[in-house]
Amino acid sequence: MKVASMVLGIVGSVFGIIAAIMAMIAGGIGGAFGASGASTVTGLGWGALAASVVGLIGSILVSGKPKAAAVLMLIGGIAGIIFVSYFYILPGILLIIPGIMSFFIKPKTDKSSQSVSM
Repeated sequence: MKVASMVLGIVGSVFGIIAAIMAMIAGGIGGAFGASGASTVTGLGWGALAASVVGLIGSILVSGKPKAAAVLMLIGGIAGIIFVSYFYILPGILLIIPGIMSFFIKPKTDKSSQSVSM
């Protein structure tokens, strides 16, 4: 389950970076044509890029700290959807699902440190 969470998180983060760049391009094109609110779209694209980086950091942390990774992936997925909505639906889903999965990963216990009483 750790590997699945990590792979889904990385794929979601990469798609999130692509979605953020698309939002920034859309804002830039809108600004070039003088559309109102184009700078807002560009700023929200930067926010989505930051959310993708947070999700990527979370997906890297899955093997060591699964609970912290779950929180980071959930924050990244939800924040990205809030920032650029339709551009971030697929990456958001690909970050939220492994975020939920990571909550159920049990940390490995060291069997040599457990004492056995007879």
